[in-house]
Amino acid sequence: MPTYRGACHCGAIQIEASGELEGLSVCNCSICARSAYIHWAIPPESFRLLTSEEAIATYEFGTHTAKHRFCRTCGISPFRIARSDPDKVTVNVRCLEDVDVDQLELGFFDGQNWEESFQSR
Repeated sequence: MPTYRGACHCGAIQIEASGELEGLSVCNCSICARSAYIHWAIPPESFRLLTSEEAIATYEFGTHTAKHRFCRTCGISPFRIARSDPDKVTVNVRCLEDVDVDQLELGFFDGQNWEESFQSR
């Protein structure tokens, strides 16, 4: 099983994630669209935070189920807890090293119509 390293822009948040790069999705909700987030939901045991929690801030809105984790310095979000998969860690594939996102198969989640999309997924 491959292991990927990743980071925010400034490097204050360093992560490691293990697994096959599959089940990836792009969401059109306001926060994902604005941050160009590519979701890769993995079990918590496949994720490792390599740096201190002190570099991380958390943003919540709406139902407060999602935990948008981002760097206090550069603002980039390499991982989060998504509303659709609160039992998993959602890694931002764009923050992983040596991954060509143009070569990946990406699904789509209509986050602008979250309730309907979640029920039909």
